[in-house]
Amino acid sequence: MSASANPPGLDLDRLRHHLDREHPGLVRGELRADLLEGGRSNLTYRVTDGTGTWVVRRPPLGHVLATAHDMGREHRVITALADTAVPVPRTLLRCDDPEVIGAPFYVMEFVAGTPYRSEHQLREIGPERTRAAVHTLVDTLVDLHAVDPAAVGLADFGRPEGFLDRQLRRWGKQLDASRSRELPGVDELHAALGRSLPHSPAPAIVHGDYRLDNVLIDTDGRLTAVLDWEMSTLGDPLTDLGLLVMYTEQRSADLLAAPTTGGAPGHPDSREIVARYAERSGRDVSFVDWYTAFAYFKLAVILEGIHYRWTLGQTVGAGFDRIGTVVPVFIDRGLHTLRTAGTARTSGAGQPAGTAPHSTTRDED
Repeated sequence: MSASANPPGLDLDRLRHHLDREHPGLVRGELRADLLEGGRSNLTYRVTDGTGTWVVRRPPLGHVLATAHDMGREHRVITALADTAVPVPRTLLRCDDPEVIGAPFYVMEFVAGTPYRSEHQLREIGPERTRAAVHTLVDTLVDLHAVDPAAVGLADFGRPEGFLDRQLRRWGKQLDASRSRELPGVDELHAALGRSLPHSPAPAIVHGDYRLDNVLIDTDGRLTAVLDWEMSTLGDPLTDLGLLVMYTEQRSADLLAAPTTGGAPGHPDSREIVARYAERSGRDVSFVDWYTAFAYFKLAVILEGIHYRWTLGQTVGAGFDRIGTVVPVFIDRGLHTLRTAGTARTSGAGQPAGTAPHSTTRDED
């Protein structure tokens, strides 16, 4: 990208003027920028003046669902976690004025590392480092859920009471806001989740989209930063575990909408991940199937929103024409997970507290 070109959604001249005003002397040369992600979530840019490098985050272009893509929340939680055991980038500034670059945004330091998204990527680092990276991923999630929200200024970051019920209603509304076609089974999945709500454990800081390609791993295998906090809140920590299990189950290279790292040599399966989390956190994980099915529903809704933006011509990057085709896959997998869990419990095959339920690994994935 040439120094004079502006990537979609970022005016470099306006950004430079704002940075010069807020942090005089920070920028020493002409700014250049690359779009790091294709706009399926918040837009992420790597910005450099040839000496320093920073990251800018802003909401996606076009259709934005209510309560989604909140730059203030994302900036706040990263800033709050700076001195905890959870590795996060250092934040530099937040701007709520949409006149600067066209939307609220924030700037943070650039952290070196790789967000591993595919089995192919992990094969290049080998099974031992893959296994270590995933174990570190789980351990960091335990560290996050162990942070006292009040101690880091996040006591009012969410409303944990009735969290799961509100989450179901929220994502149902998000689905309605993006409805543009028939999606067989999605309402059935939503209703089934509502009929079987588990009792939540003590609340914690929840990341909301915790997975291997939302963290950075350096060349030594260390987890250098947890990224993409746009869905973070205070709530049921097992929603993060359910998401991690759901992502671990994905195998198909055609599922470009989700990471497919789980089949890499050395990658722990979902049963091992759940067992490690249970042992280190001390939490009851007996109902992890429900949380996994909820993760499938949540991802289906997110992808349907992206598909809707694509139909309106409001996405940036390639591959969006295929997003809509995978939404029914996640709906079906969510229904299967719930049905399998229900059958296991009805037959007396449910797992005791602290162990991984039978259905967390499925042959068809």
